[in-house]
Amino acid sequence: MSKKNCDKKQRWRCITVSFRVSPQENETINTMAKTSGLTKQEYCTRRLLCTDVVVHPNIRVQKYLRDYLVGLTEELKRLEQIDQSTDVLENIKYLLEFIEKLSSTDD
Repeated sequence: MSKKNCDKKQRWRCITVSFRVSPQENETINTMAKTSGLTKQEYCTRRLLCTDVVVHPNIRVQKYLRDYLVGLTEELKRLEQIDQSTDVLENIKYLLEFIEKLSSTDD
């Protein structure tokens, strides 16, 4: 049994929940958690409990998006032809939709 932890909202979290995912699924979860501005634990908890994940853009999210887009650009330069099975296209689509949502909330 894990050590009891009291979080910022005074909830006791003493149960550990774990599950296996593929490396690609892990990368997708990490990307979505980082772009939400939440910790991976909080992101997964909200998604599992069907609670809305509301993104509040901050400097950490902005820095992650910038670094991720630079990485995607480098990957695209490296690839001569994008294979339809690669996750690069899915990641680009996700980020474009995410940036579009951020742009629409700024208005």
